[in-house]
Amino acid sequence: MPGSIHVYVIEGTHLRVDVGSDQGAKLSLVGESTDLEPVVESGGVLESNPALRSNMWAYAKTWYAARMTSNADALAFADPAEQKAALKQTEEDRRTAQKRADVYAKTAQWIADVADDVSMLDVEHGWCSSCFFLTEHRKSNRPAGQLPVYVCKGCGSPTLPCVAVGCDNMAVRERGAIRIPQFCAEHRHDIPGFEKAQGSFGELYDYEEFLKYEEPDLDKISKIAAGSVLALGVAVPLGLLAAPAIGGAIGSLGIFGGFSGAAATSHGLALLGGGSLAAGGLGMAGGTAVVTAVGAAVGGALGASVSNAYLREDNSFRIELLRTGAGGVPVVVASGFLTDGQGEKWGGWKSIVNERYPDSPVYRVWWGAKELRDFGVLGANLVSKAGGTAAIKTAAAIGTKQGAKVIGGVVGPTMVAADLAKNPWHVAKSRADKTGVIVGDLLARTEAESYVLIGHSLGARVMAVAAEALGTKPGGPRIQSAHLLGAAIGHKGNWDNLTAAVDGVVYGYHSATDNVLKYVYKFAQPGETAAGLVGFAPESSKLQNIDVSDRVKTHFDYQSNVELL
Repeated sequence: MPGSIHVYVIEGTHLRVDVGSDQGAKLSLVGESTDLEPVVESGGVLESNPALRSNMWAYAKTWYAARMTSNADALAFADPAEQKAALKQTEEDRRTAQKRADVYAKTAQWIADVADDVSMLDVEHGWCSSCFFLTEHRKSNRPAGQLPVYVCKGCGSPTLPCVAVGCDNMAVRERGAIRIPQFCAEHRHDIPGFEKAQGSFGELYDYEEFLKYEEPDLDKISKIAAGSVLALGVAVPLGLLAAPAIGGAIGSLGIFGGFSGAAATSHGLALLGGGSLAAGGLGMAGGTAVVTAVGAAVGGALGASVSNAYLREDNSFRIELLRTGAGGVPVVVASGFLTDGQGEKWGGWKSIVNERYPDSPVYRVWWGAKELRDFGVLGANLVSKAGGTAAIKTAAAIGTKQGAKVIGGVVGPTMVAADLAKNPWHVAKSRADKTGVIVGDLLARTEAESYVLIGHSLGARVMAVAAEALGTKPGGPRIQSAHLLGAAIGHKGNWDNLTAAVDGVVYGYHSATDNVLKYVYKFAQPGETAAGLVGFAPESSKLQNIDVSDRVKTHFDYQSNVELL
């Protein structure tokens, strides 16, 4: 008999989701829409499958989110053009949530059907491409004539042997007919290597060796051989089996807005998704089937998978050793909006870093060249109307209504009207967030005891994300201090995760005369005020605001006019 899956609103925000396999097994989960994980209400053979539970609950939450998406915020816009654009975006958000729900429902149904009846005798042992652990895989007793499918004993994901010659690893078994060969995560280049992904390395400059792949990308070769049309038809991989858990955990971090419930999951999934936001943000390769906290990712196999996916999107990413040290704590710097190329190699950091940390080795994170360039001119529309980067710098630096009008007249409609996947601000911010995840994961793998993190503008956002990522990793490197200059981050939030790995203080240097943050950030991020403009809130003993308005008159004056504490 055919299987089925349904979601019910029991009362208020209390949800129940039921699944039935094609052989009659059933599982029911209940919980609040804000819960990261549900409670098993009733179940049998299926309740021990983490991947099934995760996809069922993801379906329930995204189904609920699609139906609760409101037009209220869009209708609040007074300008008819902005209201129309906002309503269009709200409808797109609703469709995106429904797309995600549909993917999770189909995946949950597939897992329920194959996990209902597995063999205790027909067993394979190998690395799982969904959870990245060395596990036992039991063959599902499917009807005769169907292609084989195994179920990972650890994470519950459907798998099958990798087709690479001599490979004993297990590939993720996609739903439906297999039209191209299925390869394991090593031979897909989802991770550098199974054993390597669990490991660490010495100094930060050793990261390139760590990221080298141990096996050829046979998946890419097979897709080329099969033809692009066939490759495009492949279903979304099951590698994101428990993305709601990791997505919810990431989305709840302060730097990402401190969301909760379905909003946190949705936002976290959009960050994790290396692919199109319009497609539901499901483009990231690699499994997350048993992950229930970010800490399980940083410095581990999942972290390697996430970082690898992000790195494949950003060819400009690299970490350069600017200077060897004489025993000081390693310093890592990152530039941002319109400042990434200043001073060439050092990017304007040499003087400010030398004065405060003369004995430290210094690393620079190069990142998001395309995104920073695109946002630097705020899209082609802004270039044509405002005269390019020079005009933006001039208008933003002048504290006049005329300057604000130049920016507001172009940036506002551009940011509201653009699709999220094309919005230059959103794309640059997302790239900064992803870069922070990469940096946090790489730092977590080094043997250094602590670091100093320094960033400006969106580079400050990179460092804040890296700090939050490290804050979830027990026993990882500590942060001696962090210096966030003109941070392009919303000023309000729960900053416990930001300071969790910090032994000293996170300093937020802000200037009330920073008109890039006053005007550009305001229009790019409606409803938020940048921390680089007014400081972080709330402050704490580990998060201190430093007002540098008397020395920093524009967004481009921090490095030459600020002394680090």
